[in-house]
Amino acid sequence: MMAKYIFDRTAALLGLILLSPVFLVTALFVRMTMPDGPVLFRQQRVGKDGRLFTLVKFRTMLAGYEENTVTVSGESRITRTGAWLRRCKLDELPELWNVLKGDMSFVGPRPDVPGYADQLQGEDREILRLRPGITGPATLKYRHEEELLARVEDPVRYNDEILFPDKVRINRYYLHHWSFRMDLQILLATVLNFHFHYGGELI
Repeated sequence: MMAKYIFDRTAALLGLILLSPVFLVTALFVRMTMPDGPVLFRQQRVGKDGRLFTLVKFRTMLAGYEENTVTVSGESRITRTGAWLRRCKLDELPELWNVLKGDMSFVGPRPDVPGYADQLQGEDREILRLRPGITGPATLKYRHEEELLARVEDPVRYNDEILFPDKVRINRYYLHHWSFRMDLQILLATVLNFHFHYGGELI
């Protein structure tokens, strides 16, 4: 995966430089509309080989609230500014720093909080061999996850029993069928918002 390693570091550095005006405007927007807390949100997540790292995002929730794996569209803890940032994915931009540091990759499983990663058993734990990603095949399949969870009676149970196991399955397929071409296809699908066939299903 040397090509992936080189691409991640190079693209992250270029992204941080070229998108610096967007970072500045977004940071000012967060500060002006959500003055009661920090601009950036930091949280411990599980990375490659189970090592913890600090994920960095633009804050989208009221001060004092912690983000977790299960977030439902329309929750009161998500501010109006935060909801817009999440829809546009601008809250994810600081994760370029995580990619540059080597904590994350552009493509891979989304990093879970420790409680969820601890649930991985047996062969499912092999996905911890991957660096977590800003985007990935499971992220694309569930690109409207927050809206989906808002439609079910018990979002936490639905996530734990349906979504989480399916994401593990998809990420295991990614681990065993990885190619640099696949990463580029996933990145294009993320940026251009199109669907494609992956592992026998449309994502």
